[in-house]
Amino acid sequence: MGAHSRTAERALPEAAVARPVRDRYFDTLRAVALVRVVSYHTFGWAWAGLIFPSMGVMFGLAGTLMARSLQRPALTVIRSRVRRLLPPFWFWGVFVVGAMLVHGWMPGWQIVYWVVPLGDPPGNAWGEQAWEILWYLRTYLWFVLLSPLLLRVFRLAPVPVLVLSLTPVLALQFVWQPPDDRLGAALWDLATFLFCWLLGFAHHDGVLARLKPAAVVPLALGALAYGGWYALAHQAEYGTYDLDENPLAQAFWSAGFVTLLMYAKARFRTDFAGLARFRRLDRLVTVFNARAVTLYLWHEIALILAVPLIDRFWDVPAFEAYLPLDSQWFMFGVGWVLIAVFVLLCGWVEDVAARKKPRLLP
Repeated sequence: MGAHSRTAERALPEAAVARPVRDRYFDTLRAVALVRVVSYHTFGWAWAGLIFPSMGVMFGLAGTLMARSLQRPALTVIRSRVRRLLPPFWFWGVFVVGAMLVHGWMPGWQIVYWVVPLGDPPGNAWGEQAWEILWYLRTYLWFVLLSPLLLRVFRLAPVPVLVLSLTPVLALQFVWQPPDDRLGAALWDLATFLFCWLLGFAHHDGVLARLKPAAVVPLALGALAYGGWYALAHQAEYGTYDLDENPLAQAFWSAGFVTLLMYAKARFRTDFAGLARFRRLDRLVTVFNARAVTLYLWHEIALILAVPLIDRFWDVPAFEAYLPLDSQWFMFGVGWVLIAVFVLLCGWVEDVAARKKPRLLP
């Protein structure tokens, strides 16, 4: 985070061990996170992260699934995760890189980050709205690579390690400012969401389920209070209370928020199984989860294309008279129509990456 805006928030589907039973609670959280991402990028609501910190939620879910998968050999799990991530990224990147080249961009050696995004892939200002979301893929990839070591350290002393996982972001904020470059950006993002990733480990290993509410709820509320206070008290410094611009506030608010969500799951065994009664909504949640990479990567392009498309609507008298063409809500709706088109046209790449038969919809 740090200097650049955390404009992209979403969610990537995780590879699971053989034939897992889908958890509709987690699936629903992931779908809500995706909707919130698109809403944030359409309307720019600074308060959106306070209502639902999508990225903290998604890193927490990813940590849970990573811990479960690491029951298998670590290299096998990492290879599976990378295989599921990179082909959709490459497919999307061909269009984005090609468009930037047409618009005068000439990359240097840093183009290697368009092959494996261990650092932020480069780009020009013309394509910034499309490529700036890639910070999430870079952070997710590093967490995947580090997870075998992180899980081993976590299991040495689960609760102390989990609590101490907030110290890196405090150190970067108050002790040592990392460089304003790819390394610094990566360090900020890893520090910001480390607690949420390890919280996923804690959920999977049953650590949360063994804790009493008196040991969890006050600490979670305290983290929320500190994160919220820090965001509001430092508006002048960051120009906003938007958590995406304030790593420390994001880290603590996400820590408290995701702790309560995960603890509710562990304590009350919430599963949202009743969602199956609402067939269309249940189907939508299924599609969102199976096509989360596609939706995340292409949603900004859909919103970009919605603007010139709506401009053409003004040339049609009936549209001009009866449609709210100047409303952001109308753009939001058009954006989702275009997202659906991209899911149909490009989602099959996720099936190929997962070694499944390509389908228009899962």
